[in-house]
Amino acid sequence: MKVAVIGAGYLGRFHALKYAAMEDVDLVAVVDVDRERAEAVALETASRAYSDYRDVIPQIDAASVVVPTTAHYEVAKNLLEAGVHVMVEKPITTTTEEAQELVDLAEAKGLIMQVGHLERYNPAIVTLMDRVTHPVFIEAHRLSGFKGRATDVDVVLDLMIHDIDIMLSMVKSEIKEIRASGVPVLTPRIDIANVRVIFENGCTANLTASRISLTDLRRIRVFQPGCYLSADCTEKNNLIVTADRNAPDPVSSIRPEYIRHEDADILDLELRDFVKNVREKRRPMVDGRAGMAALDLALRINKAIDEALSQANIKDVWK
Repeated sequence: MKVAVIGAGYLGRFHALKYAAMEDVDLVAVVDVDRERAEAVALETASRAYSDYRDVIPQIDAASVVVPTTAHYEVAKNLLEAGVHVMVEKPITTTTEEAQELVDLAEAKGLIMQVGHLERYNPAIVTLMDRVTHPVFIEAHRLSGFKGRATDVDVVLDLMIHDIDIMLSMVKSEIKEIRASGVPVLTPRIDIANVRVIFENGCTANLTASRISLTDLRRIRVFQPGCYLSADCTEKNNLIVTADRNAPDPVSSIRPEYIRHEDADILDLELRDFVKNVREKRRPMVDGRAGMAALDLALRINKAIDEALSQANIKDVWK
């Protein structure tokens, strides 16, 4: 399979390295508007450098789109129109209208479009998803130090969207209410945010994301009748506590189970799955519709944050 990586920045470089290491994949091109950057990654991966992705379209079967979010729609659309399968990083696009158009285009042409919510491939999340049956309360913290990357989007679209996607994959219900707050601290965009999502089926989720934290934390906790489940995405482990209903008292009923996973290269797992999906014409675990659903909720959360900032008279603090 002949593939290209479009966008040779921090994450794009890793996409290229993973493809280059696959025996059944031919990385034919690394593309970036910064020619020197494209050439550096192409040299590292024994491929060819290009500055215009349109020049490589006739040569490839599939491509990773790892350009800034604002360019996802244009690049992915041109690839799909040319019959190229697409792996597009999250968030899928900047608007749900753009996302819907890409979804419709991929389905009409029978092409694979996968969205890069790579946390779904984390073994701790895989185990969590296997055990969740009836979530009633979900709590997620995704905290990171300021790295200066992905500042073209806010923390909701940069970090929280991972947990939004995971939450939506667990809770099959319409949303009843959204309460959100956030603050721009180091950038003009929201750098720390919290949202409380209440679903029609009674499930409630509380999500917090920060890219200005002094410590890193990526943890999701799920509570359901008779069971507490925790996934540490950084350490790649789980704590699952169940209640033995036959125990004589509540204290002795507690049955903790610790699951420690071997370290996993989740980007490699994700890209290998994409290649397999293309070969087998198999629906991706995170397809365009899942990516669009996560984007839609993220935008609704941002709207709620914007309204809260307006009420607090700090909406235009950076102007």
